[in-house]
Amino acid sequence: MSTRQPRFNQQVLLDTTPLPDSVPKVTEIGASSAPLLSASFFIGARCGPYNDDYMKCKEDAHGRGEIDCMKEGRKVTRCAASVLDDINKNCLEEFRKHWQCLENNNQQLWHCRRPEQLLNKCVFDKLGLEKKIPGAPENETPVHLRKRQIFSHNFSSIREDEPQT
Repeated sequence: MSTRQPRFNQQVLLDTTPLPDSVPKVTEIGASSAPLLSASFFIGARCGPYNDDYMKCKEDAHGRGEIDCMKEGRKVTRCAASVLDDINKNCLEEFRKHWQCLENNNQQLWHCRRPEQLLNKCVFDKLGLEKKIPGAPENETPVHLRKRQIFSHNFSSIREDEPQT
């Protein structure tokens, strides 16, 4: 065995080097995972072109995407922040119920379909954004619109006599 004693570095290292002026400034979103998951499909609906540009840039950068694609990444962040702001301004109560349900149910969407349906309706009515799951079969009812959620421990909260949004 070695006689050398271990040393642990307990200091926080901060990089104070400012970003170049060519990188647009943007305020970080500052949201935890539950609100981001709750709004993710709406962010995808509005910010799809920005996301595509960012992913194309990363693909073309051949491993240097984090550095070379900062402009595109900042556009994605700015767009996502605008979606969250709009949802907070127009559908705060429904949004809060849905992300709190996700937070309390280990981020499992199937346990929170009723609050999700209310949020989807509000966002569609007030913002015109519709939830679409990428890669979902077109000839089947999307999972979030099904009348019976078979995996939910609380599927009875979605009643069949209520209109599905």
